[in-house]
Amino acid sequence: MSKAKTKKKSTAAAENRRAQMKIVTSDTCAVCKTPCARGLAYLDKMSSSGAMGYGVPCVLTLPGRKP
Repeated sequence: MSKAKTKKKSTAAAENRRAQMKIVTSDTCAVCKTPCARGLAYLDKMSSSGAMGYGVPCVLTLPGRKP
């Protein structure tokens, strides 16, 4: 009888995940202490009348980043 082949478990799923930035709206970008180019462009786009947006990823909200 041969032994059953077992698959070696890789690292846990939590360790393999990439850090995700939070999605912020234009009101958050308007009061940001350190405005970025992406946030300013989104704020400009949202300032026009009738604009609809779903937010923009904020680089300041990366986990592990010290403010």
